[in-house]
Amino acid sequence: MAELNAGIKAAASRAEVRRMQAIKALLLGAAHPFVCELFSIERQTLVVWIKAFNAQGIDGLTDKPRPGRPRKIGQEHTERLVDLLHDPTQAELAHWTAKKFHGHLREQLQIEVGYSTVVRWLHEHDFRLKVPQPWPDRQDEKLRGAYLERLRELLAEEDVELWFQDEMGVEGDPRPRRRWAKRGEKTRVTKNGDHVRMNVSGMICPRTGQAFMLEFSHSDQVTFQAFLDEANASVATARARNLIVCDNASWHKAKTIAWGKFEPLFLPPYSPDFNPIERLWLLIKAEWFCDFVAKDRDALIARLDDALNWAMVRPAANQRTCAIH
Repeated sequence: MAELNAGIKAAASRAEVRRMQAIKALLLGAAHPFVCELFSIERQTLVVWIKAFNAQGIDGLTDKPRPGRPRKIGQEHTERLVDLLHDPTQAELAHWTAKKFHGHLREQLQIEVGYSTVVRWLHEHDFRLKVPQPWPDRQDEKLRGAYLERLRELLAEEDVELWFQDEMGVEGDPRPRRRWAKRGEKTRVTKNGDHVRMNVSGMICPRTGQAFMLEFSHSDQVTFQAFLDEANASVATARARNLIVCDNASWHKAKTIAWGKFEPLFLPPYSPDFNPIERLWLLIKAEWFCDFVAKDRDALIARLDDALNWAMVRPAANQRTCAIH
């Protein structure tokens, strides 16, 4: 009886409570017809509960997992549908949304399936809703291949240190990030439209995670030279040769630039994906400037000071963020 009382208190559903209370009533001496009337059940149902209790004890009265209805997107469709998702042109479409894919399954392939089942199936097969990254179509694959080969050679040399340099712009009115919200709720962030902006010039050493960054009002040859001068004076280098990898901005290629102890190595045109400091810029903006609004330049500079100090004192984390794959 004590086990039944404990089971009733811990029951996961009302159905389990009814079964246990019915058996408890029988154990207390209630007649079968009275118990059936009390719990509005058929006599045969009560007999089934009694047999389950006699065979398994209280475990016989608990709910069992149910298999549910069979999937309407069978395994026989999987390979074809995955291929269709990778190549929407087969359905004369430029891209898929879950709603479009659901409609195609029902109307074109005659697969009777609900929208929620389609979304669940997409997740189970590792498809996720993503915003496409803008990508240039002017890349020279030969130049990109030659750069990667050169990079592999440099990484194998023990006396060479690689630094990756880039500029980042930070707005006082940043673009809001996506977030979860209930249906019907309006999500808002402040946007004053004051166009307060600062630039950062920085460089990172993926091997050590060492970072060096300076703030400027803009980017040009003068500010880049000031950045290099300060880097030459402030950055301690552990290896004999120090190559600094830059993009092809005009101020990086000015003939009068004094590189000091750094040697320039230029990325192939339109290849920001080869510059690991880009990942650090994204992280800084996500961590420090998501929904941050600066009312004036001083407020933006104060926030930027904190963000850059944070980025420059996390070498171990920078190694992971800016690792060369």
